[in-house]
Amino acid sequence: MSAPQQQQSQQQQQQHVRVVEQQQVEPAEAVTSSMESESISASKELTGLTHECGVFGAIACGDWPTQMDIAHVICLGLVALQHRGQESAGIATSEGKCSKNFNVHKGMGMISTLFNDDSMKKLRGNLGIGHTRYSTAGGSGVVNCQPFVVHTTHGALALAHNGELVNNESLRREVLARGVGLSTHSDSELIAQSLCCAPEDVSELDGPNWPARIRHFMMLAPLSYSLVIMLKDKIYAVRDTYGNRPLCIGKIVPINAGHGNNSDTPADGWVVSSESCGFLSIGARYVREVEPGESVRRSCREVATATVDIVERPDFKRMAFCIFEYVYFARGDSIFEGQMVYTVRLQCGRQLWREAPVEADIVSSVPESGTAAAHGYARESGIEFAEVLCRNRYVGRTFIQPSTRLRQLGVAKKFGALSENVDGKRLVLIDDSIVRGNTIGPIIKLMRDASAREVHIRIASPPLQYPCYMGINIPTREELIANKLNPDQLARHVGADSLAYLSVEGLVEAVQLKHRDAGDSKSKATGHCTACLTGEYPGGLPDELSW
Repeated sequence: MSAPQQQQSQQQQQQHVRVVEQQQVEPAEAVTSSMESESISASKELTGLTHECGVFGAIACGDWPTQMDIAHVICLGLVALQHRGQESAGIATSEGKCSKNFNVHKGMGMISTLFNDDSMKKLRGNLGIGHTRYSTAGGSGVVNCQPFVVHTTHGALALAHNGELVNNESLRREVLARGVGLSTHSDSELIAQSLCCAPEDVSELDGPNWPARIRHFMMLAPLSYSLVIMLKDKIYAVRDTYGNRPLCIGKIVPINAGHGNNSDTPADGWVVSSESCGFLSIGARYVREVEPGESVRRSCREVATATVDIVERPDFKRMAFCIFEYVYFARGDSIFEGQMVYTVRLQCGRQLWREAPVEADIVSSVPESGTAAAHGYARESGIEFAEVLCRNRYVGRTFIQPSTRLRQLGVAKKFGALSENVDGKRLVLIDDSIVRGNTIGPIIKLMRDASAREVHIRIASPPLQYPCYMGINIPTREELIANKLNPDQLARHVGADSLAYLSVEGLVEAVQLKHRDAGDSKSKATGHCTACLTGEYPGGLPDELSW
């Protein structure tokens, strides 16, 4: 094939890909890609590794047009969830009138680079959903950007998904057996195509029974997902029966509404989000979590958010909310299970002092997710808290960058030492977790170079020893440093005077303390997934599952 012919063939293939992806979506669909994300995705291979994401949905009360700019509300909501994923993002909106077309803009990169005035103007609508994504090997690419839009005989459906289907292979076989083609390896496409197929035992003479379709999917796939699903004029929020991934509801109140209890205040709109941390910035108030197994519906004309179904998990199975959300992923001002993440991290620090005390002059943290635990450690021990690290806020989080080399390079650029606070001091340095062990060694060296007399490391979570199959990037046991070295060996390896972890029991105690102290009956109903710490998976290993 000649060079011009080859170029023409490539252009035709690219055009075909765009047509398949867009189908009947309006021209607001756009895909942008930075040079960095292109180079990352080009080096990846398909390995089925998991990812961590954030989902967000918003709907205004009343018919289009309203005074609320839903696209901007969603964009700000995604900015608040940016810590959950930085590789791609997207927004889909609907005016609530036409079931055939959604306005969609998505692509590779950060939210601040993806969305500008021109793209936001095209995202007209009275309701919409958004997604921000972190993907690992094999999952990074434009084709996997969300929200995922499919077209059914009943109109368009858009879906955004946080989590990982543990039994995705068996579900994929079932969907393919129905004659449905799948163009990606994305769980989100798999879920969307599953919802497009009506259950055999459900009559739909009067139109699609979406609650029944959602229930059918949830019976097939108990783990692990939080979903926001958009149809022409309504949004569904769905959480798996184990409650493994977070999802909560917020109420957009008028600008002149007072603070405190807004239960009687008329709503301007409603939002649903992986975390509540962005609610105040968009004028919303936290209402509650979507319960495990619950499907919630909201339309423009409904007065309140309605529970349309609850799928129960087996009686012998407990709730399995990911405990690592408290440890690392969530922002400190988010609310899970009726308590603020910051408060739990503070309690982890208190518990860590009780389990692993040490004589020292100052307590400090590896910013920022270790800071709350460091304050708790300092308060419980009576040792002064002082900052010792100055963070460069323009370098990304090292745990979720795609390659070891980037992580190691990131450490060198990430921190500076406040040497006057360190010189001649015995230092206790608190971090939230140790994963691969690449970060803590260079930080200890930085403290030594700043003339610290002793450096004691305390980790406000148990050692990570097992991979996660439910949406967290903890890929293999071989990469986890806790499987190679015990605490004493690791201390010598990284150059610390001592090193200790919080116990699994201590972490669970810190997470459940508020409910237990209050005598809350909810503490009996709660349960947490500690699979990455204990190897006890709530549904078993993927290749052992038979749902």
